[in-house]
Amino acid sequence: MLKLPCNYADHQIQTIASQCRFLTNHHNRPRFHRRPNAVVSCSPASKSSIVQAVVSEGGTTRVDSVCESLGSRLRLGSLTEDGLSYKEKFIVRSYEVGINKTATVETIANFLQEVGCNHAQSVGFSTDGFATTHTMRKMHLIWVTARMHIEIYKYPAWSDVVEVETWCQTEGRIGTRRDWILKDCATGQLIGRATSKWVMMNQDTRRLQKVTDDVRDELIVYFPRELRLAFPEDNNSSLKKIAKLEDPAQYSKLGLVPRRADLDMNQHVNNVTYIGWVLESMPQEIIDTHELQTITLDYRRECQHDDVVDSLTSVEPNEDSELHGTNGSATATAGNEDCPSFLHLLRLSSDGFEINRGRTEWRRKSTR
Repeated sequence: MLKLPCNYADHQIQTIASQCRFLTNHHNRPRFHRRPNAVVSCSPASKSSIVQAVVSEGGTTRVDSVCESLGSRLRLGSLTEDGLSYKEKFIVRSYEVGINKTATVETIANFLQEVGCNHAQSVGFSTDGFATTHTMRKMHLIWVTARMHIEIYKYPAWSDVVEVETWCQTEGRIGTRRDWILKDCATGQLIGRATSKWVMMNQDTRRLQKVTDDVRDELIVYFPRELRLAFPEDNNSSLKKIAKLEDPAQYSKLGLVPRRADLDMNQHVNNVTYIGWVLESMPQEIIDTHELQTITLDYRRECQHDDVVDSLTSVEPNEDSELHGTNGSATATAGNEDCPSFLHLLRLSSDGFEINRGRTEWRRKSTR
């Protein structure tokens, strides 16, 4: 145990105290100051990584303690100063880079998912990955994704460091929304934005349920006091409704089967897996010459481990293509050859039920 005598200066006390990590509510974290006859102690309580901060003054002692994992201590993330958002840095690994020698969109989506879960854990929600509150666990409720929208302005390369900031806020009576901002740590450049909508589902019945007042009260203390949007622009593409792709689709990849590794802790296919499935039916001529700029996915049905899935893709219709016709190529039918857009559908092979519908926008690859 490290004890600081009362003749230590304030900055000396703060330096020592900063070596203790407090994962309690940001607004309740202790701030130490030098006071007469006061002793501040900081010590690891046991091998289980329980960190204690002891403040003794005038015969009264207060102990703040929290169980902290090794992963939490090594993670490059923390709540922001106001405690209403969370930032974390990620190094792009070699196995997260694709054919363009940059991070794949699945890598970016995994960053978003990871920082969202870490944010939930940092404010004391369930550490089992579900990010559930105490009331939700009692009622067997979990969060499921209803919509995900990602825009990537510049893909990070191998060994680049990306900083991701995330925050949550209410979304009507049926769910919540989570937004993200991605920046290049070296330059501070904005390289991406994302937003999502989440709804509550009963884990036993698999039915959707409204967010109760008790759950909302548990969440709202961590929401920004004023509405904060990753996409504040009017009529931005995150709000655009996705038209249903009509049969017959121009491109398809049939018979996709979930791997065991595709299942998440909720025992259904992970959200990021759907992105890969959507891209499986993209025409090769677009993959060779373009990179994904925007992807929007509406999640409509759960996919289980024994389901077989068909991925369908068609060029998004526009006035020019409908009036003048095309020669059948993807770039010609997309209207704008530099920035084509596509509609996507994932459906069950067995009965045709819709699992997911999506929309993507692409930009021509830059010369490297």
